[in-house]
Amino acid sequence: MFTDLFKRFTQLALLTIFLGLFITACSEDESPINNNTIDESKVLVEYLEANGNYINTAAPSVVKASDVYTLLLTSPEKLYVIDIRTAEDFAKGHITGAFNVALANLLTHIKSLNTTQYDKIVIACYTGQTASYGTALMRMLGYNNVEALKFGMASWNPDCKSKWSTAIGNSRATQFETTANSKPVAGKLPVISTGKKSGAEILEARVNQLLLDGYTLATVKNSDVFDNLSKYFIINYWPENQYLNPGHIPGAVQYTPKNDLKSTTFLNTLPTDKEVVVYCYTGMTSSHVAAYLRLLGYNAKSLLFGANGMIYDLMVTNKLTVWTDDECHEYELAK
Repeated sequence: MFTDLFKRFTQLALLTIFLGLFITACSEDESPINNNTIDESKVLVEYLEANGNYINTAAPSVVKASDVYTLLLTSPEKLYVIDIRTAEDFAKGHITGAFNVALANLLTHIKSLNTTQYDKIVIACYTGQTASYGTALMRMLGYNNVEALKFGMASWNPDCKSKWSTAIGNSRATQFETTANSKPVAGKLPVISTGKKSGAEILEARVNQLLLDGYTLATVKNSDVFDNLSKYFIINYWPENQYLNPGHIPGAVQYTPKNDLKSTTFLNTLPTDKEVVVYCYTGMTSSHVAAYLRLLGYNAKSLLFGANGMIYDLMVTNKLTVWTDDECHEYELAK
């Protein structure tokens, strides 16, 4: 009997030890996941701000057609042009020496180059907006000689200018307001999950995803915004004096360029539960900003053609940046 009790006691003791080891092992298996969970958006913001802080310092990086043309004539070996339009439109005419690359393949193509041998790597699109989006992404990766062709191929040759000349308008001139709207209370950054840990790795993963997603998802028309103003959080990305005169989209909140989208200022006031619409004069600067915000996980969109497509005459009166036929040159189109 004593022997039976001893055996049962021994078995119970071994079972208790086994269960203890099992529970401990499970806890140890789970704890690294919890301990290693990181706030990727926060890591990415800190990385970008510590490595050039492009959006808050140099953006937007655009180059005039006349400067590209001069470099093409004087030092063509120092110029590399990437045309991200469709293959069909590229075939109809492009800048001499340009390479046709889909936006989705932009980073792969640039990685294949010895980028340091060029003074300028110019990205050309139709109007300068898609190119600005791609340029921002490349700049934030550290390719500091990448620039967007201002006003796109519309500025290169009259055969390409219709994308801009048909986009300007005054349909919202009587709908803009001049009263100020306050910034929201600061909240949290969006949640992104690439599975990466370092800022550099998270950045590249996000850039690849945004390029794959395409530019259309990062845009909105002014008609869509005005049809449902309450649906969007609207950023007027102008200096404060221009926000009040010539005014702004109803409900829009003013964010000062190169200052208000820092982690130390008002970045955290942007909502994570609404579509964020950014607008500027032409859609080129806002495309840069939308690229930055989408990297961080915001559902941000650039308003196509900016104020040029809404209050064109007021822009002219206030001497703000506008498209004019004078922006369009008669430079040769290679075929």
